[in-house]
Amino acid sequence: MITLVTGGARSGKSDYALRLVRSSQIANPAFIATAEAFDDEMRERIARHRRERPPTMPTIEAPIDLAGVLRSLPPGTGIALIDCLTVWLGNLMHHFGPERETYPQIDELRELLEEPPCNLVFVTNEIGMGLVPDNAMARRFRDLAGHVNCFVAAQADRVILMISGIPVQVKPTIESGRHP
Repeated sequence: MITLVTGGARSGKSDYALRLVRSSQIANPAFIATAEAFDDEMRERIARHRRERPPTMPTIEAPIDLAGVLRSLPPGTGIALIDCLTVWLGNLMHHFGPERETYPQIDELRELLEEPPCNLVFVTNEIGMGLVPDNAMARRFRDLAGHVNCFVAAQADRVILMISGIPVQVKPTIESGRHP
């Protein structure tokens, strides 16, 4: 089962996704972290998120090769929480340049979602609902994030939109007939 949790900044996406994983009671959860600590504020944010996760949920870093990390999860991993797709996209643009039309890592993720290695819960930001950015790089990022969110949502069994801390089910689980 694939779940996508989306919404605006500070809307409760990560907390809700973590609650979903905990409440699923699926054995051997893993946390896939995409953030890189480029500054002190991000280092503190990463440390805070680590403290919020249970010690039984190992953290695996995946700032660039998300599909590769998901393919190589430890045997028996029942569910993985990926936080977050938009940070991962920012990493791709930072490391490989913002002018690229596409990134092979995105295509690799799309292929992986056709046969996921375990249950997956993705966190992402819904950034296309605000102002049109005033520069080409920001518009490129917005467009790329929208593209990735669309293909993950298309593959997902369930899509949850967080609005001010309230989860709104956009794509019901019942459609797929599968449950976590």
